[in-house]
Amino acid sequence: MPGADLDAVVRDYRAAFLRSLPRHNEAALTLGYDLGRRAVADGISILDLVEVHHVVLAEVLEERRDTGPTAVTQAASAFLLEVLSTFDMAHRALRAVPEERTGP
Repeated sequence: MPGADLDAVVRDYRAAFLRSLPRHNEAALTLGYDLGRRAVADGISILDLVEVHHVVLAEVLEERRDTGPTAVTQAASAFLLEVLSTFDMAHRALRAVPEERTGP
């Protein structure tokens, strides 16, 4: 489980993921994208976010035994991709910046 400083992230991630589950549309996935943007702005690492994702996914799978695990895990995958898209964009932007050359 993430440390106490990530409790708010877990709470927000869980709420956004649960709201996105029944909808499976772009508006629902925007919740994940917004979470990712906030995480980048707040300096939360990608590793912490993935850990939060797995904690929330495990809780949801346990609570929703009546829902097929395949549907939940597919929705979780799409949601996680949206959450991580801001990290991907930042990574690509950094790679696109030419390396600064130093003179002799």
